[in-house]
Amino acid sequence: MDTPRFLDQTLFAELAGKAAANPRGRQHHNFHQMEDACHRMAVGLQPSTYIPPHRHLGDNKAETLLVLKGRLGVLIFDETGTVLSKTVLEAGGDCVGVDLPTGVFHGLVVLEADSLMFECKAGPYRPVGEGELAHWAPREGEPGVAEYQAWMHAQFD
Repeated sequence: MDTPRFLDQTLFAELAGKAAANPRGRQHHNFHQMEDACHRMAVGLQPSTYIPPHRHLGDNKAETLLVLKGRLGVLIFDETGTVLSKTVLEAGGDCVGVDLPTGVFHGLVVLEADSLMFECKAGPYRPVGEGELAHWAPREGEPGVAEYQAWMHAQFD
């Protein structure tokens, strides 16, 4: 697309509504084409969404997340699943985002309904590969997700 696109309240409301209606509790709005070298997207998130611990491998797979609305919790893990740090990202707060280097296990928890983030990482798109999903956490749709997700949320109580 060759025209400017704005990250405005209309887009935010649309994404929040679509995320609430989505069984996965989240909705992406891409500003890029899948083959583009830089992927930029706004993501509407609801507290019900499960974003399991994962990492991005590859020389250029660093990722930046900025909270545009609401609150998210970020958990940083070591290779065994031990929490190394937990930080609340909040729109207008002390910390609004995180820049994640390649290879760092991380998981997200949505702490406020209708939260939105901006995500940027290198393209082109490729599915999660070998060694990128944490072996200690259930994958989306597997048994144990509800318990693990509740544990993730409890890290921010």
